[in-house]
Amino acid sequence: MVALALFMSAFARKGDHLTPLGAKIRELRQKRGVSLKEMAAALSVSSAYLSALEHGKRGKPTWFLVQRIITYFNVIWDEAEEIQRLAELSDPKVSIDTSGLDPKATELANRMATTIDGLSRDSLDHLLHQLRTVAAKDGV
Repeated sequence: MVALALFMSAFARKGDHLTPLGAKIRELRQKRGVSLKEMAAALSVSSAYLSALEHGKRGKPTWFLVQRIITYFNVIWDEAEEIQRLAELSDPKVSIDTSGLDPKATELANRMATTIDGLSRDSLDHLLHQLRTVAAKDGV
């Protein structure tokens, strides 16, 4: 198995090191003028935990917590689905099991693991776009 850091959100290259979900939570809090401490209290979690969750220092949140976040912000439909999707993409410690796959899959996973921290934001955007394109083409 190869440990692989997850692609970071647009905010995560320089400065704020947020997960994709963390960036969305921060955006919603700022739009509504809500502090981290206020939101944490409303969700019955500590502000330290919520901050760690935003910054990728905690694993992806439980389904139950994601539902509480959606309810807290009173979002529906597309925005609620986006929050759920971002929560799935916000695990900062990803493992990829390439056993039994094409050797190129193992090479790709290893190259990502060893180079991802040195890639620019533009390069990450480009690779992520390419991955989405080929995954759609292959029906994955």
